[in-house]
Amino acid sequence: MLKNICAGLMSAALLTGGLTTYAGAEPAHVPTLADMSVQVKEPTVQEQRLAQETGKAVASAPMAPVAESQPASATTAVAEVKKVEPAAADPEKKSLERKISINLAARSLALLEGTEKIRLYPIGPGTPYTPTPVGYYKIQSKDVNPSWTSPSTGKTIPSGPDCPLGYRWMQIQGNYGIHGTNNPDSIGHYVSNGCIRMHEKDVEALFDLVKIGTPVEITYNRVVVEKMADNTVVYYIYPDGYGWQKLSVEDVNKWLAGYGVANFVSNEDIEQKINASDGEPTYVAKVYPLYVNGEKMKNKAVEQNGVMYLPAIDLADAVHVDLGWNDKTKKLISTLGSADGVDKKDVLYCKLADAKTLFKLEGAVEKNNFVMKLVPDEKKANVDNRAETIDAAQKIDHKTEPVKDSKIVVAEQEIGQVKTNNKVKK
Repeated sequence: MLKNICAGLMSAALLTGGLTTYAGAEPAHVPTLADMSVQVKEPTVQEQRLAQETGKAVASAPMAPVAESQPASATTAVAEVKKVEPAAADPEKKSLERKISINLAARSLALLEGTEKIRLYPIGPGTPYTPTPVGYYKIQSKDVNPSWTSPSTGKTIPSGPDCPLGYRWMQIQGNYGIHGTNNPDSIGHYVSNGCIRMHEKDVEALFDLVKIGTPVEITYNRVVVEKMADNTVVYYIYPDGYGWQKLSVEDVNKWLAGYGVANFVSNEDIEQKINASDGEPTYVAKVYPLYVNGEKMKNKAVEQNGVMYLPAIDLADAVHVDLGWNDKTKKLISTLGSADGVDKKDVLYCKLADAKTLFKLEGAVEKNNFVMKLVPDEKKANVDNRAETIDAAQKIDHKTEPVKDSKIVVAEQEIGQVKTNNKVKK
């Protein structure tokens, strides 16, 4: 039995095309059906017996070419040569189901298990004139050792070193699929007629890791932000190979803000990153959800270059302490004390070493969160312990205005002055 599946390949003249060849080109019409044909012959009884003895699928013999206009059908998709599939996942572990995620701008294919990326492979997607369509799909069929029929000459190339499809084919939608290639130098460039090419060793590994029905997500994202296992946030900006996504500094800031590090990358650095669009990683900082006395803060604790920065206004609100900012001296001033502050894109931060002075708080990383608690008031504790020994005649007359510590008086004066002459940022 034969079946007709598009290989999604360009002619040989386009196989060596690279990114720079197509940069800035306008996207053209996306091809649909009957570009190229794949035939898979069902193995004979002898071949099946050999496959059972060796545990390997046997190569399919070449068959006569199929008419170019013959579309793929649901009935023919069933009669395919399949690899033995792994056992189905436990329904209770649905969160660990696998998914293929393809980013055309990055020219990469990731295999996810739940939210964890377990494999990452380079690919060769469609040219800007025949772009790979974005969307949400599923693997509809899997074939071993497919053959290919040229739509222009009708000549069939059987599975082997001369077959443009390599040795694996996974259909994702209509005539589009993920497959190997006999031209490995094309991987990493926009070269196909809409399909996804992979190195042979990569596509064979992926073939064994996924099953029919595995979701496939195809996107075009020039900005990629990731949080690594050690909480480090890293971002990439890729070239605009299809000319589909123009970027601004504001766009990149929105992506970084979602990970809590937008304030820790200057607009000038982002501008340079956009101009380079080299796809190289830029490591920003380690980020932790911030908790104060059990309450989660809006902003995060950020560790950059070995220094832990904490959102000062969040801390002040959490412990109900008035806070001022002197823009000239770059000082944060509270009723408890003052310390150097940092203004990062209109958000005020203090360093962890100064949190005790400003807010009577101390903290540390606990289970990937940064947890802060009030520092015990040792002076108050000592007074409470001695209260019973104080003679009644020595107690302070509550009708008399208590004398404030001189440091507190100065701090309150400074806060009042700052609130009048400078802005208090929130």
